[in-house]
Amino acid sequence: MTRLYEPAAESRPFEREALAPLWHVEPDRAFFAGPLGHNAPHRHATPVLLSGLYGPVRLKLGAGDWRLTQGAIIPAGLTYEFDMAGDPLAVLYLEPDLAGHDALRPLLDEATEEDGALLGRPSCNPLLRELFEAPGSQGWTTLALADLIAYGQARARSAKAGRDVDPRIAKLVRRLASELTDQIPAEELAAEIGLSVSRMQHLFKEAVGVPIRRYRIWRRLKAAIGETAKGRTGTEAAHAAGFFDQAHFGHAFRESFGAPPRLTRLRGA
Repeated sequence: MTRLYEPAAESRPFEREALAPLWHVEPDRAFFAGPLGHNAPHRHATPVLLSGLYGPVRLKLGAGDWRLTQGAIIPAGLTYEFDMAGDPLAVLYLEPDLAGHDALRPLLDEATEEDGALLGRPSCNPLLRELFEAPGSQGWTTLALADLIAYGQARARSAKAGRDVDPRIAKLVRRLASELTDQIPAEELAAEIGLSVSRMQHLFKEAVGVPIRRYRIWRRLKAAIGETAKGRTGTEAAHAAGFFDQAHFGHAFRESFGAPPRLTRLRGA
C-alpha cells in the first residue's frame, strides 16, 4: 500500500520498551497499540483486526486450542483470549456502520477461517508498527487510519464481498453513539427507525453480532477511554461516559477486554 502521508521526523532512537500504549478513538473507529500480557476470555461489540507488531499472537478462540498467528480478524460476539507475554499488539476496531468485518477482510493476506475467526498475515502491519513507534504519530493517526479503512472498503466493494448495512440499523448505531449517558427506552429507539421492538432487536443482533445493550456498553467504554487519553482521571472519564462509578467502568472493561483497565500511562491521539 502506498503511504499518502509522512510521520513526524524521528527525534530519538526507537525504544519500544519505553513507549506508552497508544489509544486513538474516533466515532466510527478505535485503535490500540502497546505491550500486553494475558487477556482472559472476552468478546467485543465490534469486529477487530489483531496484528502482532513484532512477532506472532498466541491466540485461543472459544474452547479451542492455543495457536500462533501473525494476525486475526475476530468478529463481534466471538469469545477469545490471547497471551502476548509483554509484546506489543495492535488492535483496530471498526463500527458496524462502516461494514467493519468486510472492510477489515482485505487487510489480512493468506487468510483462513478457523473457529469463527480469520487468521492470516496483516498486510498493514508496517503502518501499524509505525503508528506505535514514531514520535508524534498522534498527529497523523486520523489520516493514516482513514486511508487504511478506505482501502479496505474499496477492496471489499471491488470483490463484491461487502454487505450493505441496513440503513435503519446504521441510523440506530449513530443514535446510540450520540446519547451515551441517556437510557433511551427501546420503544423510542424502535419508533425512530420504524420497527417493532422485537424486530429491531433481532435485526440489530443479526447485523452487528451483539445485542443492543452490549453495544451501548462498548460505546461508553470507548468514550471513557478517549477521555482518559485526553488527560481526564478514570473517575471523571467514567462519569462522562455514563458509568455509575469507576468500579462499574472497570467491570465493563474486563468483560470487553479480558483485563482490568490500565489507562494511567496512555498516549492519546
